[in-house]
Amino acid sequence: MVGLKLLEEKEITNLFDEDEEQDDEIESLDLQKKQLKEISEIVISGTDWTTETILGQIVNENIQLNPRFQRRDAWNKKRKSRFIESIILGFPIPQIFLAHSKEHGKGKFIVLDGKQRLLTILQFYGKSEATKHNSFALTGLEFRPELNGCTYESIKNNVMLSSVIDDLNNQTIRTTVIRNWRSESLLHKIFLRLNLESTPLSAQELRQALHPGEFVNFLDDRSFESQVLKKIFKSKNGDFRMRDVELLLRYVAFHYFLPQYDGNIKKFLNMTCEVLNKEWNNKEDDIKNVVDGFENAVEATISIFGDKNFAHVWVSEEEAYRSQFNRATLDAMVFYFSDEIIRESAKRNKEQVEAAFKELCSSNNDFIESVRGTTDVYGTYIRLSLWGKSLLDVLDVEFNVPDFFEGRIVFNGLR
Repeated sequence: MVGLKLLEEKEITNLFDEDEEQDDEIESLDLQKKQLKEISEIVISGTDWTTETILGQIVNENIQLNPRFQRRDAWNKKRKSRFIESIILGFPIPQIFLAHSKEHGKGKFIVLDGKQRLLTILQFYGKSEATKHNSFALTGLEFRPELNGCTYESIKNNVMLSSVIDDLNNQTIRTTVIRNWRSESLLHKIFLRLNLESTPLSAQELRQALHPGEFVNFLDDRSFESQVLKKIFKSKNGDFRMRDVELLLRYVAFHYFLPQYDGNIKKFLNMTCEVLNKEWNNKEDDIKNVVDGFENAVEATISIFGDKNFAHVWVSEEEAYRSQFNRATLDAMVFYFSDEIIRESAKRNKEQVEAAFKELCSSNNDFIESVRGTTDVYGTYIRLSLWGKSLLDVLDVEFNVPDFFEGRIVFNGLR
């Protein structure tokens, strides 16, 4: 296995070479009218829940804060501590946005905005046992420094600090609930709008709330454990925005359903989750083997292109690889290197494979255009087809490459 040196963990918001926004396609007038009608039917209500009430809603699983999300912790202890301090002081707290969960029934909610705040509350009260910050001690407080080093339990057990517990438990936090939403597409747009002014969140977080199931759980677990994904995201833990899950999901989706791809990546990935959740019992072993192929494919890509340059675009004018990671390039690499025969041949011919990639980046404008974005169906065909043909020229094995007919990718397997 290729040695994977992990950098010091830090928040990376601009990881990818391409635009991370998905499906910003021009919508038809009919679709716009339909969505305006849906918007008019949405019911939005606000309530002021106390911290203690919100805690109870999470503990009783009325607010769906998935345990798999809880381990993807974005805030450090100082940020968590100051949030708790703000509640104690009665400072205004950004409101929580929830949506009624159709999957789980009446009185159940998924979180559109505010997961890190909810997780912090859960952890401070000691109700998130699987996370490293569970029952964390306050630190770095600005206005109540005498509480530094205190946990919830130590404050609760100190009679002199009873007012602190009262202030914490009884502080109200504005909570807005969206009901009667009709389509996931509209809910996704609301989700993006809510996060427009903050750190942009991955669509995968909403996808996992809307499409729960055994396949999605497996994908989350494997991405969290994956050494190659930790390398890509320069993190010792899973990416808190769940971009690692989405990267693995893209690979699985293209492996199973490439001919069905129409250029709408969000719809395509949602469909993959729905279908494989339903087929999990029959396809579990096959899916696990396919995901093993991803790990092997990325390791092979690293061994060929090097620790710093794998899945980066070559720029001939600068005689160097671009500094940022390129998802479209990774899609092409793992599409072929997930196959053991192709992978082993590529590893035997490392220099020729890298030279072929540099030549493709240097001389083929169609390929360069195809890796600048990740959603266009023809662009997807171009990068898979051209890279496949380049590999055929330098490897000692034969395999099929995708074709294109009437606006769709045609592919029946590598062999």
